[in-house]
Amino acid sequence: MQGLERDMSDPVAQPNVHLGKLKKTMMKSMHHTKSKLSAFLFHQGFLLVLIGFLLGRALILNEITPFALPFFAAVYFMKKKRAGLTLIALLVGALTISAMTALYIFGGMVLFILLFKWAQALKVEPIKSMPFLVFLSAFLSKTTMIYFTTGIVTYDWLMISVEAGLGFILTLIFFQSIPLITGKRKRQTYKTEEIICLIIMFASVMTGTIGWAVYDMSIEHILSRYLVLLFAFVAGATIGSTVGVVTGLILSLATVSNLYQMSLLAFAGLLGGLLREGNKLGVSVGLLLGTLLIGIYGEGMTLLVPTIMESMVAVAIFLITPQKAISSLAKHIPGTAEYNAEQQQYMRKVRDVTANRVEQFSSVFQALSISFSKNHFDHSDSEKEVDLFLSNVTEKTCQNCFKKEQCWTQNFQQTYDYMTHLMEDTEEGTISLNVKLKKEWDRHCVKSEKVKTVIKNELAQFHASEKLKKQLMESRRLVADQLMGVSQVMEDFAKEIQRERENHYVQEEQILDALGAFGIEIEQVEIYSVEQGNVDIEMTVPYCEGRGECEKLIAPMLSDILHESIIVKKEECNVDNNGYCYVSFGSAKAFVVDTGVAHAAKGGGLISGDSYSTIELGHGKYAIAISDGMGNGERAHYESKETLKLLQEILQSGIKEKVAIKSVNSVLSLRTTDEIFTTLDLAMIDLQDASAKFLKVGSTPSFVKRGEQIIKIEASNLPMGIIQEFDVDVVGAQLKAGDLLIMMSDGIFEGPKHVENYDLWMKRKVSEIKTDDPQEMADLIMEEVIRTRSGQIQDDMTVVVAKIERNIPKWAAIPAYTYLSKNQQMKEAL
Repeated sequence: MQGLERDMSDPVAQPNVHLGKLKKTMMKSMHHTKSKLSAFLFHQGFLLVLIGFLLGRALILNEITPFALPFFAAVYFMKKKRAGLTLIALLVGALTISAMTALYIFGGMVLFILLFKWAQALKVEPIKSMPFLVFLSAFLSKTTMIYFTTGIVTYDWLMISVEAGLGFILTLIFFQSIPLITGKRKRQTYKTEEIICLIIMFASVMTGTIGWAVYDMSIEHILSRYLVLLFAFVAGATIGSTVGVVTGLILSLATVSNLYQMSLLAFAGLLGGLLREGNKLGVSVGLLLGTLLIGIYGEGMTLLVPTIMESMVAVAIFLITPQKAISSLAKHIPGTAEYNAEQQQYMRKVRDVTANRVEQFSSVFQALSISFSKNHFDHSDSEKEVDLFLSNVTEKTCQNCFKKEQCWTQNFQQTYDYMTHLMEDTEEGTISLNVKLKKEWDRHCVKSEKVKTVIKNELAQFHASEKLKKQLMESRRLVADQLMGVSQVMEDFAKEIQRERENHYVQEEQILDALGAFGIEIEQVEIYSVEQGNVDIEMTVPYCEGRGECEKLIAPMLSDILHESIIVKKEECNVDNNGYCYVSFGSAKAFVVDTGVAHAAKGGGLISGDSYSTIELGHGKYAIAISDGMGNGERAHYESKETLKLLQEILQSGIKEKVAIKSVNSVLSLRTTDEIFTTLDLAMIDLQDASAKFLKVGSTPSFVKRGEQIIKIEASNLPMGIIQEFDVDVVGAQLKAGDLLIMMSDGIFEGPKHVENYDLWMKRKVSEIKTDDPQEMADLIMEEVIRTRSGQIQDDMTVVVAKIERNIPKWAAIPAYTYLSKNQQMKEAL
């Protein structure tokens, strides 16, 4: 405030304030004027009129005008609203050459419109018929004009055919290029063919400036060199030289004296592209060098000065071209940094949108889970249920009784208590024993027997309603758990989507240097992750003719560089594709699991009610599961098999183990009214640290043999399908290398005959078995159980034995760093 008061009170400061406001107003006005001018210059209508005017006066060999009619046809088909202005612009441009040229162009356009209407009436596909319609219009119009003016000779027929053929080709070219200059195209990337079509169109427009000169400098030369500078700077030497060749070729067709321009522009585009690391100045130097070398050869010393001046004017225009405009062009050309940045930004945007949608779905599922998990039942609801029950009994018994007023008005509390006790005793089945309550009720109520009968009947309906409500609540809890599991999976998936690929330039350089020093050629290295235990590297290497270089050399060297065991996960070799192999490397697991299984059906049958599965879940997880269906035979086998199949699908989707088991249980309990029960014994083993989780639902104990020690693992749960709501006990254990994990169904655990303590018997038998081979141990355990039954198989039997072993790589790590340092020392010494 003090500064403001000082400015207002100081007469010197006031003019400064007014000048500042005036300056801001002028800047805004200039910016607004510049924006309006830019909008006008790049407006579709103005561009089409300008291009039409120049194409209307463009000539080839000083007599052929093939550009006007194809351009009008393309505009008429794509931008019909602009066709009128384009027609006028083409005619005005043609009038600058001659009235006959304008008449020929006008006649051709009128004939084209008539033919186009006729083709539409015949329902011919327009996009395919357009080039033929242009060819026919140009041929007929030119033939008619020459016939009525000078007469047709053989040479005329040749030139008419050439002009009509060029119109056919230019129609296809303009169809590709007009959407590029108007910006009305969904795909933002320019293909090579589209770039060439765009250059042909620009060069065709430049031919319309032939004959224009400023101080002996040709306008078409300045514009063509500026075009070469622009594309050489944006896309490099390849596109720059291509633009030079195409532009020079079209200019030389228009005027034979411009033939040397093709060499000058092509050479300048090549030099400019090679020197574009020096930014605009480097590209400009390339053009000036090309002008000096080719100018001396093409025109000699007499015309060298105007040629150099033309190049210098083109350089000046190029230097003042806004970088924003150049970057806007570069975004559309593949291979440029701007294009790559635009693609990355687009992919990032798509990724973020996808992740946000997945997160939204996750939030929806989470909200639904919370909604389903809310318990709307409280104590007041229980009292209301009792009151409702008694109201129904009273309506059927006391409504027409003469003592209604006395019982429910004068002695309400006593009557209510009596009926409540009657309900409780009837529910417990003790009404015949509670003699005191019976006598008191008989004295109190004149319809005592009828009331007791109605209470008994109503209780059946009441219990059915309560059971239904309880099942509904259990189903709601189950749905809530499943929705929460799905929500968690989607949330994790959204995080994975948003996780950008890290840049590992240092590691890539180290890998390339180490392998190069070892004499291994690597075409390309892509590092996606170097996280410990989750390495993901892809390489393109030359085909080694089956010698196994990837497994024997590259993977061991990567193991030394990354300080962990690396193996070949996938290898695709294509000898025909330049002899390259595409190899994927990943982390080797710290532990591996070797399993052995023995199983038998009851009575030696073919179909067992037991099922087992070993599941590779990814992310370093390994699962072993045994399911025992109720009873024996085909139905039990189907139930146990379906249980494991459903469990595998749910676990592989990423849902947690407890939620997966509850989901399987809900399916078993809800899909049928039959009493179909199954047990489930699940072990989840982490192959990185050998930690294990055991989830047992109605299953028998498991055992871990560690040397002479036998460890029992058990949990108490009812079988699956009996109740909908249950808690899954998760028992954790740390396994070690050399441990033997024994999992079995009840046919094995409870199979031995005349055994009182199954735990002690199984521990003793397992400890007596000396082999550490999983398959041999599984066979011996089953053999011992069957022997106690005198060779009889009384129940379905399944035993799975898993051995935990350290994963020892097939090839030792190769000290890449040591070899690299020695190699560098040798080079320095030399």
